[in-house]
Amino acid sequence: HLATSLPLPSERDHLRPRIDLIVFMIDIKSKYSLQNVEASLAHVDANFFLGKVCFLVTGVGRVNYCSVETNAIWKLGEVYCSPVLFCELELEGIRVATAQRLLRMLQICAGHIPGVSALSFGTLMRNSADD
Repeated sequence: HLATSLPLPSERDHLRPRIDLIVFMIDIKSKYSLQNVEASLAHVDANFFLGKVCFLVTGVGRVNYCSVETNAIWKLGEVYCSPVLFCELELEGIRVATAQRLLRMLQICAGHIPGVSALSFGTLMRNSADD
């Protein structure tokens, strides 16, 4: 399910499936994109930041057109203890690899991978980013 911002409309709460993973997409070419994500973060329950949120930054192949500082995005990841993924959606190979990675993250967050929890997965992602 996709939403352009949070909070989600309450009139369909009874029809909404359980939310296992929230992926905040940030277009590196748009300051509005980052501002929208920052405003939406206030509507996410704190428990989701224990391995069930990630930031997906798109448009990274166009460094000359960046309107958002990557340091600001890394800081979001640190503040909210959530992984940051960078990708270029226009390149099929990267788009497919990113989709597979997000699907694997979703499987873990939904509890479909025995022995791996969303919390431990988030810790592993942060540790690998530090290397």
